[in-house]
Amino acid sequence: MKTFGILFLAILSEVIATTSLKFSEGFTKPVPSVVVVIGYGLSFYLLSITLKVMPIGVAYAIWSGVGLVLTVIAGLILFRETLDWARVIGIFLIIAGIVFINVVSKSVAH
Repeated sequence: MKTFGILFLAILSEVIATTSLKFSEGFTKPVPSVVVVIGYGLSFYLLSITLKVMPIGVAYAIWSGVGLVLTVIAGLILFRETLDWARVIGIFLIIAGIVFINVVSKSVAH
């Protein structure tokens, strides 16, 4: 469970960094720009820790998939972005893939 906790913190750092990237307005705003650099740095550091235990393909699938879903949610809330049927189905498929990997794969560290 410790590995998944670290991976979740890596995902959270990545989502914060990506959201701050939008707020940075092309790195013209100093505070969000600093948050981007720190957030991505922390995210990759934490992801690297999970790779000591978890296969890279599994860790990256979870990191990028969950990160994508949370980033979409942040876009909905913070930037009033909209969802169409294609995005909803795509997000559902990503979540289904993450669940499938975690339930079926023998190489996932639990």
